[in-house]
Amino acid sequence: VQLQASGGGSVQAGGSLRISCAASGRTFGNYVMGWFRQAPGKEREFVAAIRWSGGSTYYSESAEGRFTIARDNAEKTAYLQMNRLKPEDTAVYYCAAGSVKHARHIREYDYWGQGTLVTVSS
Repeated sequence: VQLQASGGGSVQAGGSLRISCAASGRTFGNYVMGWFRQAPGKEREFVAAIRWSGGSTYYSESAEGRFTIARDNAEKTAYLQMNRLKPEDTAVYYCAAGSVKHARHIREYDYWGQGTLVTVSS
């Protein structure tokens, strides 16, 4: 499985941005696709995830209510719509996929994209 993240950029606080993760390779079946982020000097952290089969979604506390994860089965693409962005959302956002049991557990993901930078200015 290859993952290609795109759509990052710069936005002012309060603004919105949508990032995408296009998957190629084997079919997804029961995979989970997740978004993680890593700010300078910090550990990579869970943001959101979606089960490809069934569409169950999971969010971190900071993302809940502001971010929405969705998927397009035909395009094998997952999206993260980020609204009401804050400067503390500034990070490199990574998409990941795998046969994950616990969607928030970073170590369960097998495949990773290259990351896309999101910068939120105050």
